[in-house]
Amino acid sequence: MFKKRRDKLGEEKKKMEEHPKTNFDTTNWVEELSLSTDFVNDHTSSNLSEPFWISYFRTLIMGEILHRDVVPYLSAQLTLKELKNTIPIQQIEVTSDAKIIKDKLLQGFAAIRLSDQHTECLMVNVANSKFRDISFPMMESTALGPQAGYVEEIDTNINLIRKHLPSSDLHIKELKVGKLSSTKVAVIYMDSIVNKDNVETVLQRIEDVQYDHISDSSYLASMIEDNTNSLFPQIIPTERNDRTIAALTEGKVVIVVDGSPDVLIAPITLAESVVAMEDYYVPWLIANYLRLIRLFGLFVSIIISPAYIAVLTYHYELIPAKLLDSLVASRAAVPFPPIIEVLILEISVEFIKESSLRLPTKIGTTLGIVGGIVIGQAIVEAKLTSSILIILIGLSTLASYTSAIYKFNNSVRLIKYPIIVLAQFLGLIGIVIGLNFLLAHLLRLTSLGRPYIGFYPFRKNMFKDMWIRMPFSMQKQNPENLRPQRKQRYTNDLKNQGPPSDFNE
Repeated sequence: MFKKRRDKLGEEKKKMEEHPKTNFDTTNWVEELSLSTDFVNDHTSSNLSEPFWISYFRTLIMGEILHRDVVPYLSAQLTLKELKNTIPIQQIEVTSDAKIIKDKLLQGFAAIRLSDQHTECLMVNVANSKFRDISFPMMESTALGPQAGYVEEIDTNINLIRKHLPSSDLHIKELKVGKLSSTKVAVIYMDSIVNKDNVETVLQRIEDVQYDHISDSSYLASMIEDNTNSLFPQIIPTERNDRTIAALTEGKVVIVVDGSPDVLIAPITLAESVVAMEDYYVPWLIANYLRLIRLFGLFVSIIISPAYIAVLTYHYELIPAKLLDSLVASRAAVPFPPIIEVLILEISVEFIKESSLRLPTKIGTTLGIVGGIVIGQAIVEAKLTSSILIILIGLSTLASYTSAIYKFNNSVRLIKYPIIVLAQFLGLIGIVIGLNFLLAHLLRLTSLGRPYIGFYPFRKNMFKDMWIRMPFSMQKQNPENLRPQRKQRYTNDLKNQGPPSDFNE
């Protein structure tokens, strides 16, 4: 008897969780939504026996569209289904489902009923479509190439993608994520190129997300990555349309989130951190030089502070004699060991970075420049650190921002601190141990199940457009690490085409 009662109570509790109790019956959506003062439920005539009743949220609709394209077409001689073919708006449907009606109203639709007692509604899309205009990419600006950046409206972003990739092969799957926010998410891919396993993995992970609201694409990225505890992003955000188009044509999956100006790309490799879209707008030799500069910059930003600590604490013999004299003179009055010096400057730089980002643009820029100069000079004059370390930390800070992807810059900022601690206790051996642990982590890391590091396993075409960029005439295949359905890019070899040269007989 008790078991049956427990089962019955469990079923009732489950039903209550699935269908939360409200003050009104769920079918009486007018009374429920009228609790909000911005909800309007008006009659179009002074005679209440005549049609029509219109319901909407005034804060979600465009009043101009409602009065221009909807109200003039409301005729008492027409049924709702006839009105559907009369009103000059695309997104219109007739429904009696209370849940659908409430969802549509919250998206900016207007509900039209014949009378206040009718349950059947004509749902007309009159949503406010005013959003931020397309502008320059803020975090991925380039001197060359397209300058259109994404905005916070999903349809506008998809329009940019379709406009520059007008192919029926471009497929879009739309989902809704967030129990309360019901955020629209679009998964985009090239059907004949992408590996279908990658698409299924992305769709499954998004469907499995259980969260109240999704405010930005970064929320979703951190929830569907392979290793959510890693410092390295396994799904990169971009605000550049050309990077998105390039990713789609290679066989990657793109995720667009409503309300976010950043589009997600997966799977990726570590090489993405040094690949900027400007590399494809300059000669390939210059592009390779720039990529090597970025790669070297990331390495320097990680290693320079630990190396200073290790050399001054354990390995003085590695310092040239002439440099040693100036270094000893610089540190003669400093009362702290090298690790305290480094931490003082590194944390000071982090303070300046964070304060510059949080303040208004003009004040933040001024504070960053003046604050860095004044504080740096004051620290040296107060003999808290050596002047040589000021130079090294400045170079390290600049080098940490050479990555083409902002999220990689944040990873580099944090990685060096464990290596600094190892350098204090074990010297250069500690640095080697720290780098080995970092390499082991990168070797184990995956993006949608694909190897992340890009060096291993070895593939021949990784040296054509991954860590280095070869001429377009040599990039005839899509990246093998993505396992694309179509391997060939069908790039024409133009070397022997064109008019004859005066130097050839």
